[in-house]
Amino acid sequence: MSTPDSTRASTQDSAQGWDHEFDLVVVGSGGGGMAAALAAVDVGLSVVVVEKASKFGGSTSISGGGIWVPNNPTLRKLGHDDSRESILTYLNALTEGKVPQARLEALVDQGPAAMELIGRSKWMKLGWTKGYADYHPELEGGRPLGRSVECKPFDTRKLKEDEVFQRPNSMKGPLGLWITAKDYHDLAMVKRTWRGRWASVVAAWRVSSNVVRRRHMATGGRALAARMRMALKDASVPLWLETTMTGLVEESGRVAGIEVTREGRTERLRGRRGVLVASGGFDHNAEMRATYLPEGGQENHSLGAVENTGDGILAGRSLGAALDFMDDAWWMPSVEHPSGATIPLVSERAIPGQVIVSATGERFTNEASPYVNFVHDQLEGQHLTAWCVMDSRARSRYPYAQILPGVPFPQSFYDAGTVHRADTLAELGASIGVPEGSLERTVDRFNGFARSGTDEDFGRGRSVYDQYYGDPTLPNPNLDVIDKAPFYAVRIQIGDLGTKGGLVCDEHARVLREDGSVIEGLYATGNASAAVMANEYAGPGATIGPSIVFGYIAARHAASQELGRHAASTLGTG
Repeated sequence: MSTPDSTRASTQDSAQGWDHEFDLVVVGSGGGGMAAALAAVDVGLSVVVVEKASKFGGSTSISGGGIWVPNNPTLRKLGHDDSRESILTYLNALTEGKVPQARLEALVDQGPAAMELIGRSKWMKLGWTKGYADYHPELEGGRPLGRSVECKPFDTRKLKEDEVFQRPNSMKGPLGLWITAKDYHDLAMVKRTWRGRWASVVAAWRVSSNVVRRRHMATGGRALAARMRMALKDASVPLWLETTMTGLVEESGRVAGIEVTREGRTERLRGRRGVLVASGGFDHNAEMRATYLPEGGQENHSLGAVENTGDGILAGRSLGAALDFMDDAWWMPSVEHPSGATIPLVSERAIPGQVIVSATGERFTNEASPYVNFVHDQLEGQHLTAWCVMDSRARSRYPYAQILPGVPFPQSFYDAGTVHRADTLAELGASIGVPEGSLERTVDRFNGFARSGTDEDFGRGRSVYDQYYGDPTLPNPNLDVIDKAPFYAVRIQIGDLGTKGGLVCDEHARVLREDGSVIEGLYATGNASAAVMANEYAGPGATIGPSIVFGYIAARHAASQELGRHAASTLGTG
C-alpha cells in the first residue's frame, strides 16, 4: 500500500549511518505532532512526520476535537480573554502541586502563540463552543461559558488523494449527517425544546444537501485532523504512514534520530535538532495496562487509536526517562455494544430520570460529574460493577448510548446482558443482582431530591457543567423522578479516551531522567508525556490543547539547539 508524501525525503550517504536527514523528526500524526511540524517549518526547520498507522490523525481524529487553550485567538476576537493569574489559579487548583509551575506557565504563556501559528493556515477555521463550561467552573478561575474551541465542519474531498488515508470516527451520522459538539447539545433535547426541534430540521436539511452536493463532511476531531493535514500539505511537510518507530538513536548521550520499519525495510532517520515523540499513550498495550493501571481499569475498553501501544514511552524509558501518572487515564464511563465497540457516556449521565448505582444498589457519586472524576470515584470505591437505572419517561425523552429517544434498546443488548428491563424496581433489582430492597430505597430517596430540586447527597445539578447536557425545561436540569414503568438498567463499564501516564517533561517539552537531568534531543507531547493536567481535566479539549501547545514549544526549542555529529548507537523500545 502506498502512502502520501512517501518520496519527499533526501537520502543521505549510507556511510554516515543515516538513510534520511531532517532537522526535526516527529513521531505521531495527531494534533500535537502536526502542530509541532507546522511550528518547525515556521522557524525554518526541515521536518518529517512518521505515523505507525495506515491512517493519519491518531486519537485526535476519533475525539470530539475540542481544543482547550485559554486566550486563544478565537476567544480574544469575541472579547473573552483571561488574565494570566486567573488561568494559573484554576490550573493550580486542579493539579494540586503535582505539575511543576514552570510547565503550567509554559502552557498558559505559549498557548495563544501556538494557536495563532496554526490559525495562520487558510484551512484552520475555529469556533467557540459557547456554554460548554470548564469542567470545574465553580473553582476560582474556572469559566462557566467555557474556553474550548472546535473546528468548523470540513469537506474531506479537499484532501484529494489523501482522503483515503484519513482515520474515520463515529461523528458522521446516517446519509452523511454531520453534527458539531454544539449541534449535539441541541439535538439531545429534540423531544424537549424548540431549539432541539430546530436542530433536527437543520439535520434533515444537511442530509438532503449532502445528497445533492455529494459532500464528505467531517466534524470534531476528524475535521481538526483534516484541516491540519491540509496545512501540512501547504507547508510541504512529508507524512510517512505505516512507518513504525522501533528505537531511538543516541549519539554520545544525545538523541539524534530514530530507527523505523517502513515498506518492509529498516531505516534510520536523523533529527539534527531532535526527535519529538507524539505517539500517544499505552491504551492498547495489555502488558502495560496490567502493570500500571488500577484494578478495574486494566481491561481494555479504550477509545484511543488502536495503534497506541506505548512505543514512545517505552523508547524513552530505555534511555532512563522518568515516568509519571502511569496509574491514571482519561477515564470515560462507557457501555459495551454487543459488537464489542465501546460507547462513551458523556451527555447520558446528565439526563434527568436516571441514577447510577453500584453492585449494592446505591449511588456513589454525582452522575453528571466530569467523566474522569466519575470514574475516579468509581475506582476509589471499588464500584467496578455499575448500573444506570432509568424509567420509560427518560428513555422516551433522551438519547442514550447512541440510541435515539424513544427507540427501543436492540434485542442484542438484552441478549448480551448489557440491558435489563422490568415492570417494577424490585424486579429490576433482582435481575441485576443488587440486594433486595436496595434499589427501591435508592430511587425513593432520589425522587425526593428530584421533587425538591436539590440533590442533598452528591449535589447533582449544582455545577454549570452538570447542567450543560441536562434538560432546561426542568427546575433542576439534572433531576426528575424515576417512577414510570417499565424500568431499565444499563451496565456501565470503565473505559478511557487514552492513558495519562508518560514521559516526564520540562517546560520546553524536553524529556527528563529520574534525577531531573535532560535527555538532550528528546521531546514529548500529548499522551506520550506525563499529563500536564495531572489527575484532572480542565475542560473540553484539555488533552488536544496542551498537546498542540507543547508540540509547538518543542519545535521552537529544538530550533534553538546547536548542531553536532557523533557516532550513533541504537536503543530499542523494549
